[in-house]
Amino acid sequence: MGEYGQFCPVAKAAEVLDQRWTLLVIRELVTGSTRFNDIHRGVPRMSRSLLSKRLNSLVGEGLVERREGDHGPEYILTPAGQELEQVIEVIGSWGIRWPGHLSDHDLDPALLVWDMHRRVDPDAIPPRRTVLGLTFHGVTPEERDWWLVLEPEAVDVCEHDPGFGTDLHLETPLHTMVGIWRGELGWNDAVRSGDLRFEGPSTLRRAVPTWFLLSPFATVERPPANRPDGRT
Repeated sequence: MGEYGQFCPVAKAAEVLDQRWTLLVIRELVTGSTRFNDIHRGVPRMSRSLLSKRLNSLVGEGLVERREGDHGPEYILTPAGQELEQVIEVIGSWGIRWPGHLSDHDLDPALLVWDMHRRVDPDAIPPRRTVLGLTFHGVTPEERDWWLVLEPEAVDVCEHDPGFGTDLHLETPLHTMVGIWRGELGWNDAVRSGDLRFEGPSTLRRAVPTWFLLSPFATVERPPANRPDGRT
C-alpha cells in the first residue's frame, strides 16, 4: 500500500483505506458478507484476483481475520475493522447527499439485486416461498432478467429462472429502480408514471413496497436540488 510519509492520523488511515475498491470491500464486510463469493457479489465489477489481494491486505493490516468455516474460508472484521462501520455510514451519507448525478455506468443491476436481497424485511414477506421476477430495461440482455426467491428463512438471488414459477413480475428501467432504492423516487410515483409495472395478484402488487427496507442511506436528507452549494 502507498505511503504518504506523514505522521498525520488521516494520512496513516488513508495508507490503509484509499486503495481502489478497499472501502467497498469493507462495506460488504460491514453489511454481513463473510464468504468470498458473497463479498464478490457486492462488488461484481471487481476482479476476483484483486478482491483476493485486497482481502489479504486487510488481513495483514489487522482489520480482517480469515477463519476456516464449515464451507470454506470466512472473512470476519476484527475490532479495528468493526470501528470502520461508522466511517462507512458517514461516507455513504455524504455520498448520497452531495454527489448528485449518476451516470449510466453507475447503474449496476447485479449490485442492485444483491442489495435488494439483503434488505428484505422477513416480517413483511408472505409466509410461503414467493418468487419475484425482475426485468430491467436499459441494460445488456445478460443483465436484463433476475429472480428473487423470498422465504422467511432466507432470500436467494438467481440469474436464471429457478423453476418454481413466478408469483409476481416487476418490469422497469434500471434507473427507475435505482431511484426508488436510493429514496429519490416513491414506488407509487413510479407506478403512476408508467415506469414501473407489475404482473401478478393485486395483493402481492400492493405489498411489494413493504417487503424491502431500501438502501440504508435512502432516508438521508438531501440539500435543495442536491447541489454542493445548497442553492436551487
